[in-house]
Amino acid sequence: MLKAVIFDIDGTLIDSVDLHAESWVRALAHFGVSARLDDVRGHIGEGADRLMPAFLPPDTPQSRKQEIEDYRSKLFQREYLGKVRPFPKVRELFELIKRDGRKLVLASSCTADEITQYKRIAGIADMVDCQTTSDDARRSKPAPDIFVKAVQSLSPIGCEDCVVVGDSRYDGEAALKAGIAFVAVLCGGSPEPELKQAGAVAIYKDPEDLLLNWNTWKHLPSCQGLSAAAS
Repeated sequence: MLKAVIFDIDGTLIDSVDLHAESWVRALAHFGVSARLDDVRGHIGEGADRLMPAFLPPDTPQSRKQEIEDYRSKLFQREYLGKVRPFPKVRELFELIKRDGRKLVLASSCTADEITQYKRIAGIADMVDCQTTSDDARRSKPAPDIFVKAVQSLSPIGCEDCVVVGDSRYDGEAALKAGIAFVAVLCGGSPEPELKQAGAVAIYKDPEDLLLNWNTWKHLPSCQGLSAAAS
């Protein structure tokens, strides 16, 4: 039985993907690197440690990468954070899941400082049982580290008792590697075929759609169950 739901944040609970992409394009341009918005957008969901190598020269020193990341973070806080809005019915979805006796977990490639602000924006600061960020994991998505850490914080609940809800292929790939079923949402802008290819067992429009269909997706088989059925 499903015992915990692990949520990604950007593009899943809050409408922030385009804003993150714009801030990265501007930050890279500030350091003399030209990048197309659509190209950067396709990397939102990964951590900065994976996004930057896609656009920077291979010999870029780590000190310069850190400088760019710090500049981008301050730019986002200053000019974009105030524009971030939650998707419809996020709190109502969390209230329903909590009322049904499941644990609620956040697992994001953002930092610990950022997740506090995102919880406030989404109106769920008082509802989260535990959370993991890039500060807790050695590798960011699509590596499974963040989701593995999330499940460890839920012990004795195991991967087979959880589902990941996310908006990108990076969420799906990370969930699959961690042995957790993946439910996708389209509100982050990823195309449905890409999410299916990443292993989504179900795809919904947004948190409101998840709310309306909770009695369906809460009964989806675990990743372990799917693997057993396939064999």
